[in-house]
Amino acid sequence: MSDRKPRLATPAGATDTHMHIYDSEVSSATGGPPLPGNFREGQYREMQQRLGLSRVIVVQPNAYQDDNRVTLAAIRALGPGAKGVGVVKPGVADADLAWLTECGIIAQRIFQLPWGAVGFDRMHDVMSRVHSFGWHANIQLDGRELPQWEHTIKGLPGKFVIDHVGKYLEPVTPEHESFKSLLRLLDTGRCWVKLSAPYETSKTGAPKYEDVGRLAKALVNHAPERMMWASNWPHPSAPRDNIPDDADLLDLLLDWAPDEATRKKILVDNPAELYSFR
Repeated sequence: MSDRKPRLATPAGATDTHMHIYDSEVSSATGGPPLPGNFREGQYREMQQRLGLSRVIVVQPNAYQDDNRVTLAAIRALGPGAKGVGVVKPGVADADLAWLTECGIIAQRIFQLPWGAVGFDRMHDVMSRVHSFGWHANIQLDGRELPQWEHTIKGLPGKFVIDHVGKYLEPVTPEHESFKSLLRLLDTGRCWVKLSAPYETSKTGAPKYEDVGRLAKALVNHAPERMMWASNWPHPSAPRDNIPDDADLLDLLLDWAPDEATRKKILVDNPAELYSFR
């Protein structure tokens, strides 16, 4: 693990809105991918401190499907500045939802890609159950498909989050219809976007990921009050011999959001509003 600190000086309350914990003692669930390794809370805490982050959203990994045990343990271990995105299926009991909410789960993961536990086919059934518990939808898909799903997503109750700069598996231009679809979702006032994981989709590559970066800059320009940053630690889809440095990923905000006040919104104010951090 790198010990390099970022050039960006993070403000108090800076939040990582998307990371995962993997416990090698808990096997992957049926339907999920294999575990990428053993990545525990202590390792994350070292990275968190190196980057100057204090709040975190633990996102349920696809490997565990709707077995939320590892995510719940991580929320407990990481303390008062941690909350989580979990996974439940349509038949979940109200008592289980109440318990998960009490344990810090504030959103449902919707994954419209391979290995997802709940996709768009079950999204509305699940969200009709969890919305009354204060949960929102956290959505990951190939952004190129946004035009065909835009109406479905707009039909969600309450707020929703789109992961990873839209996750265009083949990066598009800001003029592309699928990117305009993301801007229209932002215009509902209920949509938030995570500026994260450019290495997953970029064709131009490190250090600046210019093809994803131009989309990130356009999003920041369009709705700075609903952008958030995330590490996506421990980078489960990245080749183990080519893991990006989290400090480099944080420093991308110096390029994507050159204004310090805007970066404070992205790192502190916006996640504090969405995730109800005090």
